[in-house]
Amino acid sequence: MPTIHIDKKSLFDHLGNEYDIEGFRELGFRFGIELEEETFKGDKEDEDNMELKIDISANRYDLLCFEGLSRALGIYLGREETPSYRIAPGAKPQRIVVSKECEQVRPYVVGAVLRGVKLTPERYQSFIDLQDKLHNNLCGKRKLVSIGTHDLDTVQGPFTYEARKPEDIKFVPLNQTELMDGRRVMEFYGSSDSPIRKFLDIIRESPVYPAFYDANGTVMSLPPIINSEHSKITLDTRNIFIEITATDLTKVGIVLNIMLTMFSGYCAEPFSVEPVEVVYPDGKSIVYPDLEQRTVHTTAKYLNGIVGIDQSCDEIVALLKKMSLEAVVENAEKGEISVKLPLTRPDILQECDIAEDLAIAFGYNNIPRVPNSEATVGVPLPLNKLADIVRTEMAMAGWTEALTLSLCSHEENFGLLRRTDDGTEAVALKNPKTLEYQVCRSTLLPGLLKCVRENKMHPLPFKMFEVSDVMFKCPGRPNGTQNQRRACALFSSSSAQFEIISGLLDTLMTALNVSHKKEAGGYYLEAADIPTYLPGRSANVVRVAEGGHKTVLGSIGVVHPEVLRNFELDYPVSSFEINIEPFL
Repeated sequence: MPTIHIDKKSLFDHLGNEYDIEGFRELGFRFGIELEEETFKGDKEDEDNMELKIDISANRYDLLCFEGLSRALGIYLGREETPSYRIAPGAKPQRIVVSKECEQVRPYVVGAVLRGVKLTPERYQSFIDLQDKLHNNLCGKRKLVSIGTHDLDTVQGPFTYEARKPEDIKFVPLNQTELMDGRRVMEFYGSSDSPIRKFLDIIRESPVYPAFYDANGTVMSLPPIINSEHSKITLDTRNIFIEITATDLTKVGIVLNIMLTMFSGYCAEPFSVEPVEVVYPDGKSIVYPDLEQRTVHTTAKYLNGIVGIDQSCDEIVALLKKMSLEAVVENAEKGEISVKLPLTRPDILQECDIAEDLAIAFGYNNIPRVPNSEATVGVPLPLNKLADIVRTEMAMAGWTEALTLSLCSHEENFGLLRRTDDGTEAVALKNPKTLEYQVCRSTLLPGLLKCVRENKMHPLPFKMFEVSDVMFKCPGRPNGTQNQRRACALFSSSSAQFEIISGLLDTLMTALNVSHKKEAGGYYLEAADIPTYLPGRSANVVRVAEGGHKTVLGSIGVVHPEVLRNFELDYPVSSFEINIEPFL
């Protein structure tokens, strides 16, 4: 949970000095923030030199600075209206041209201009602090997003965003006097105690470093490390150019909007910003910022039901207004309400988030207490109950259960099992930390084979099983994936002894009231050529439903010697793996 330090006098002045410290603590509790403590700033113990240490919810990026918190509380108390943010009329966009080489390191960039800003020491510090808070929170410590801010009057557009060899990037870093190239920057800050040191590894090993240039070829920043001394912002700065680079296109838009909405109120024309046009190597041109508000449709019945209150549509609209949400009644008879989400609230994703804001505006202490009219008894899900039955039967047969990792390498899931990836099966991680965990497993067998490999010092035989989920791609589902509950068993000894693994399968089927026959209600083995198993020693496990419909549950066989070598196993292995969900 992020913690911010807010000047007490400034905040209380903004709220009309209607609260003492205990009154503000109560206000914070109702609004969803927590006053941790009241302390003096520095050594001067003066009532006008006090600050409030406040805990903020991690997803409320709009409350990370004085501007956002004071405005949100002012709107909540009805002291001010929700601002309307807009593009400054007639403003000609600045231009950023992106080079193709940036795809190797930080491919995305956005920008905007704050014109006619009036900075004071307090505003300047708040501006810097918000960037630090965002960098440590939403920006993933600059790995995902990094913010650069510049005095627009010290540089000249159009600007270019390039990626060059480190030795070709020369500039004076912020608050330094030495002219450095990219290598020297890494050496200088790597050997210092500067907070910048922790960000160096983001691009240190990259063959090229990203850099911002103005029309005169002056380096403005080396993202995500440091800005240039040439374009640094001071109290005399009136026009601020914001450039934000990223590896995540969604987050970079959120960060830009937060920066603009928090500080555009200090512009000569309050809450107006000037756009920036970004031109990508393929010729695609995008103008930022995107100030279009997203709309969510909901109903009074849903919101009242979630919160546990009984408010009319108009009353709900009035309550949501306290939370900076612009709501209108679309159909009073049906109770339909549309809610425009402010740019400051990327944390609102769906209807239930609106219901949470409604509860805050109504007041949790004001929600009527009602006795629970329904008594419920917890029961296992049918699938979990079935899985427990399968586990119990195999354990009672003398087999040992294993619980292996649900992530594995692509090679373990396919190549080591002599399987081919057609691109339609495995769910891959977008940015895996290691080669060992690249995909969500689509078979349980690799986990058991690795388990045997790591326990070869134990005496033979190995009789192991696992009942767990595997995952597949499923384009028709909302998240594009589907889990499947499977049972897998493995036998390893001086000989494969296929009859043992086949006997376990028959024991399991008998426990599930499925007999070994090719008629309705039974199952049988059908010869099949499965690459993981020896040719002529593998089969599909086929179930015949009551209507005669046949379903392939999985496979059984003697594992191929090449697979054994791939997993560094010394003795033969036989196994089966089946889908148990059809037995529900």
